[in-house]
Amino acid sequence: MRFVVLGAGAIGGAVGARLFQSGFDVTLVARGEHGRALQSGLVLEAPDESVTLPVHAVSHPNQVDWDEDAPDGTVVLLAVKGQHTDHALTQLAAAPPATPVVCMQNGVENERRVLRHFPNTYGMCVMCPATQLRPGVVQVHSAPVSGLLDLGRFPTGIDDPGQAIADAIDTTTFQSVARPDIMRWKYRKLLMNLANAVEALSGPEGRFSALAREAQHEGKQALAAAGIAVASSEEDRERRGDYLQLSPTSSGEWQGGSSWQSLARGAGSIEAEFLNGEIVLLGALHGVPTPVNALLQRLALRAAAEGAPPGSWTIEDLSERAGVRHGE
Repeated sequence: MRFVVLGAGAIGGAVGARLFQSGFDVTLVARGEHGRALQSGLVLEAPDESVTLPVHAVSHPNQVDWDEDAPDGTVVLLAVKGQHTDHALTQLAAAPPATPVVCMQNGVENERRVLRHFPNTYGMCVMCPATQLRPGVVQVHSAPVSGLLDLGRFPTGIDDPGQAIADAIDTTTFQSVARPDIMRWKYRKLLMNLANAVEALSGPEGRFSALAREAQHEGKQALAAAGIAVASSEEDRERRGDYLQLSPTSSGEWQGGSSWQSLARGAGSIEAEFLNGEIVLLGALHGVPTPVNALLQRLALRAAAEGAPPGSWTIEDLSERAGVRHGE
């Protein structure tokens, strides 16, 4: 089995590195300064090691040899942010239609978009504290287990290829369980990710604030009104157990999640449309007010477009803007 990682940032780079260390054929696809740095090797920093890995890296999927006769086939691990999925799909035009594509992404819209092009589409629920802020360097902040990467066929089910992908990942420092109901778990992760914009705008203290809880409350109401099944918080706690143990790497501690990192890198875009915006969409479709998520989406998109750094708001000012009393 060969893996092509499209979007070798924090998550894609970390998973690709661990698969490479386990002996799998891995190709990383990344653009810009980060992609150029990967040509000299991927620097993987973890709490228990720091290594430079000679993982094959290219700048575009058209540089991949899409061999339809490969003995065990090629799997695409799609790890770009949700706002880049459509562009990634145009880049994958040369890939055989039967290629399994695993959506290693936050949000719940990517699988629908991928399924229009690739019938063998899989969702993955990613639980992994990882960072990519410097070109060519990826940090994984949990050891000895790097993260939890459960997956299943979209929209439901599990099949032999999906099980084989989970088994391959399970040979690494990541854990992976093949689940027939993966989207239930991705909707639970979506609720958690509604705090990402708060963290990006106001810093780490925003993640567990009253404002974040209100965004998640709106999310639960919208999902319930839409009749969408969601894994319970109890199921989530049981799955996580004590596997994720945050520790610093040689470059320091984990500072923030994917949205925080988008602002820190000055990426110019952020995935709030597919997190908070998903709740705004469901609310509009099913008559549920979602003013907090609408505001967070709008402010996060503006911050990214304007190149604002993370933490440009205080949590007090952001909460007041949203009409939520901070500290409650």
